Amino acid sequence: MTGFSLRLPEELESRLNREANEEGLPRSEIARVAIAEFLDRRERERYIAAFVKEAEASYRSIEFRQEAQDLAEEAVLLDNEALALADAPAPPGAKQKGASRKARSKARK
Repeated sequence: MTGFSLRLPEELESRLNREANEEGLPRSEIARVAIAEFLDRRERERYIAAFVKEAEASYRSIEFRQEAQDLAEEAVLLDNEALALADAPAPPGAKQKGASRKARSKARK
């Protein structure tokens, strides 16, 4: 592990000392954790910013928006179809794995 020197304002050093004493940890460990958390947060912020930038660029495209709308409408249709199948009565002689959605809903009430 490498080391480096760090100058701190007196107030920050006092806070670091209090935290180290309260936690029973060396000041260097508190500083390592703080730096790691800071760097993790910055990396997440950059990732999210890049994701948002890409999404904004994509949604400026009329073709992309139309494709997204088509996929969403298709998903709703499939979801409704799946719900209808789940709520349909079982054919005679078929084993039921569990209560239907309607029966579970009634049981909760």
